[in-house]
Amino acid sequence: MTIEPRTNSSFPTTRLRRLRYNPAVRELVRQTRLSPANLVLPLFVRPGRNVRREIAAMPGNYQMSPDLLAEEIRRLADLGLGGVILFGIPDAKDASGSDATSASGIVAEALRVAKPAAAQMLLVTDVCFCEYTDHGHCGPVSDATGRVDVDNDATLQLLAAQAVVHARAGADMVAPSGMMDGMVAAIRGGLDEAGFTHLPIMSYAAKYASAFYGPFREAAESAPQFGDRRGYQMDPAAGGGQAMREIELDLAEGADIIMVKPALPYLDILRQARDRFPGVPLAAYNVSGEFSMIKAAARSGWLDEKAAALESLTAIRRAGADIILTYWAQDAAGWLGK
Repeated sequence: MTIEPRTNSSFPTTRLRRLRYNPAVRELVRQTRLSPANLVLPLFVRPGRNVRREIAAMPGNYQMSPDLLAEEIRRLADLGLGGVILFGIPDAKDASGSDATSASGIVAEALRVAKPAAAQMLLVTDVCFCEYTDHGHCGPVSDATGRVDVDNDATLQLLAAQAVVHARAGADMVAPSGMMDGMVAAIRGGLDEAGFTHLPIMSYAAKYASAFYGPFREAAESAPQFGDRRGYQMDPAAGGGQAMREIELDLAEGADIIMVKPALPYLDILRQARDRFPGVPLAAYNVSGEFSMIKAAARSGWLDEKAAALESLTAIRRAGADIILTYWAQDAAGWLGK
């Protein structure tokens, strides 16, 4: 039997499946790569000893006391993560969130315990007041404008004080998240005046008033007791240009790293930020709701958790993130290692 050569000009001579057939070739031509070093794990710390409370809405995540945090930090350091970011939950809250600016506050205590546990682990702290105020807003509130709202300028002084407390306790980086106008400049000024000119700021530069924060508010016990945060966090329907203005302002005020939050619903914003600011380190926060909905679907047998999580993180990297804050950080480190 003679096999005639194909002469049909429509027959595909370029077959992209050739790059997919062999797993080794697929690996060779990948452009987007995940590494534990790209990942930062959020941790929640509260006063006490031997406290380890699982967060119901975020399976596998815990509120823990400083003594157990130290053990956790030692274990995480061996995974090669890029770092951890600490959120504090004080026992007592008040209108000004005074625990946040106290040298004996929960985050300061946690830093003093965690730093000796693993000196090589990068310790980042969230700088905000929603976890510390009894009303759940991101700074002291005032009705001076005719409605109850966060007093932006009064909050700036407190944010600077909080950042300095964290720096003195051992923080390697601070991350202001309240979306107050001028927050980066205030914090930079406070740190520099206190002698921490070397300490970088990772700013939540484009943070949206998102529906995906629900599980975090349980974890951090930070739900607003009245109103919402739409007066200071960005409107999800705002154009990308507004996010770019927010980022430009934070960079002009001294931000060293910029962040988009949440990640998956705002991949377009992440991509715009990467293209607009190519030389600036870019972070994205893969938030609690993004984590919990995949966890819930996986528990119901609707999704493969590992596959869906790694696909999500890969998408965030492909959109332009250098750094991903994610509750999957330690799981992903194990998966990637294997």
